[in-house]
Parts: sequence; C-alpha cells; structure tokens
Amino acid sequence: MKKTTGTDRAITQTWRPATQAVRGGTWRSEHGETSEALFLTSGYTYDDAQTVADRFAGEAEGMTYSRLQNPTVAMLEERIALLEGAEACRAQASGMAAMSTALLCQLSAGDHVVGARAAFGSCRWLLDSLLPRFGIETSVVDSADNDAWEQAIRPNTKVFFFETPANPTLDVVDMDFVCGLAKSRGIVTVVDNAFATSALQKPMDFGADVVAYSATKLMDGQGRVLAGAVCGSQEWIDEVLLPFQRNTGPNISPFNAWVVLKGLETLSLRAERQSANAVALGEAIAGRRLEMRHPGLTSHPRHELAKRQMTATGPVFAFDVGSRETAFAVLDALELIDLSNNIGDSRSLMCHPASTTHAGMTAEARAEMGVSEGLLRINVGLEDVADLIEDLDRALDKAGL
Repeated sequence: MKKTTGTDRAITQTWRPATQAVRGGTWRSEHGETSEALFLTSGYTYDDAQTVADRFAGEAEGMTYSRLQNPTVAMLEERIALLEGAEACRAQASGMAAMSTALLCQLSAGDHVVGARAAFGSCRWLLDSLLPRFGIETSVVDSADNDAWEQAIRPNTKVFFFETPANPTLDVVDMDFVCGLAKSRGIVTVVDNAFATSALQKPMDFGADVVAYSATKLMDGQGRVLAGAVCGSQEWIDEVLLPFQRNTGPNISPFNAWVVLKGLETLSLRAERQSANAVALGEAIAGRRLEMRHPGLTSHPRHELAKRQMTATGPVFAFDVGSRETAFAVLDALELIDLSNNIGDSRSLMCHPASTTHAGMTAEARAEMGVSEGLLRINVGLEDVADLIEDLDRALDKAGL
C-alpha cells in the first residue's frame, strides 16, 4: 500500500468537508486504483520474525491482525475523523457496538452516568439494564432542562450520555451548556450524533469529548450494511477505547467499511436534501393539528437552538395521531412510504416506535420518554417531496385525520 495525500493530515485538514468526504484517508496499492481497495483478509504475513516483533511491540508501522488493523477499515476511520474534526476514530460492527464500547471502555463498578431520558430503545437499555448489572449507577434527566443535568451530578459521575436530536422524540440538547458543565466537573461527554452526522452538526465544536455513531444510518444511507464509529482525541482512543476494543472485538468487517466509505462520498448531498424534504413534508401536514416533532419546524420548542447547532435539521421527524389503532391505520394506508424501523435511508420509511424500536421497554418507561401509543416516526428520503406529501395526505385522510 502506498499512502497518498489523502492520509497526510497536514494536507487533508486544510481541505473542505466535501473534498474530505471523497478523498480523505485514501491509500492506494501498487495498482493505482481510483476507488478504495477492499482487503478481505483476517491476517497478514511478514518478511522476517523481527518485523513481526516490532509491529506487535508498536515499534514499527504495519498490520498485524484485522481485529486491530485493516487497510480498508483504516481508510474509513481516517475519513470519519476528518469529517468530524476529531483526532482519531475507531470503526465498530454496528451502532450499538459503538455506543456500548464508548461507555464500557471508560466505566467501572462504582461509577455514575447521567443520560438523557429520551433515547433510542437500545441506548436506554444500556442505561437502565446493562450498566447497573456491572455496578455502574445511572440517572436519566429531561435533556432540555439544563438545571437537571447539574442537579444529577454526583461525586462519582464519570459520563454524560445523550442523543441530539433524540430518537424518536426529536429532543434537542443545549450542547454548549451541557458539554461545558461536564468539562467544568471533569466528566466525559459522549454524544450520539446519528440523526445528524458531521454533515449537519459537529458536537466537538460545542465541547463534546466523544462522538458515537450508527453508521448504518445516514453514513451508509442506502440501507445496506451495519456499521458504527467512535471518535475522540488520539489519547482517549489509544489509551481508553482501543484496549477494550482489542480484547472484546466489536470490529466492523472490511466489506461493510468499504460500503460506508462509498456512502460518505454523497453524505452531505443526501443529508441536506433529505433535511429540506423533511421540513417541506412536515410543514405540509402541520395544518392537520397533529403534535409535530421536528426541530426544523418553528413549532419545535428548541427550533432556534437547533438552528444554532445544526446546518440543517435532519431527515427524521415524528408526529402523534392519538392512539395505536390510528397509527396502524396510517401505516397500513401508505402506498409509497415503506414500513421500516431504519432511518437515514435514501428511501422514505415510517414506523411506530412503541411497537418496534421501543417495544422492549415498559409502557411506563415509554410514557416517561414521550413515546406515546400514537407516535409515528418518519425518515424522509430522496423521493420527490410532492409524491411523499400526496402519499402521507392520502394515508392520513384514510385514517380519519
């Protein structure tokens, strides 16, 4: 492999995001391929025994084993780090592998975590079920209540963990305040940025220490593979996260990494267009007096905050139709929009969170989060927005809304 300008940080950091998304992190073999090479290998060979020893001792560059390094995965990690404005990144097998790794690598029995009340169902499971199993205390707060974050801090608080915008309620966190508070108390902030990605929002610009992703979502963008990523400082990645990942193995496959590399080339174009489509679709149905939840709409209580933190407000919004029966009637009446629990896809997808993404939670926990029986979540895709408006209007009419 020969490195190109795509791996020279002195050069790539001067590039603008659109250029980084296409060329950042690129290596080339002796064949000079234009597209990133796909290395499907678990191990590597060496010229001599001393080379092996030097690599394993960290005294020489080079690959040792694909649980630690793989050329295709390394290209993806470098590109995501560049786009995020982070010093380093480690790719993961899935979004939840990324969230689990970002938390477990730095927590021990007796530590305390403060998390946002509104979160993806599996992320709440980490807080409510997994961490307490290992003696890690957890508290959840209303993420929009700045005072609640401060009041939740204990002497043993080690991590703040939140999504913004949150899944599926679209709560928006004041990152300047929450990350600033964390830094003042020596607390590490972990932000799940999957709803926006670095194309629309950069939490590190607001003081976040660690940014985690389900790259399955917007980064891939076409519903093809599972992938995740964790970004942070070089020191934190190397000394805190890497020992955990090396010995537990939540690694992404080279093929999945290659697919996400291709997705990153069009990420900004897709994210911006899908955000615009989401606002247009949301505005089109807002007159039906439904409870709309999208930070791109002026009706959102933190619309102005979202505008300050985001360049565009993302492809996902939610609205409440009153009951599970009515929600199912809307879903069953759709003709164009697919029923699916994925987000970030170039196709428009809709789901009922209470019976899908948050089905594993108790009814009381869902109510606490604001995931009502009538809540519907939609990922707005790249279709002509007029067709989406017609389809959703037709479904709402048929459901009596």
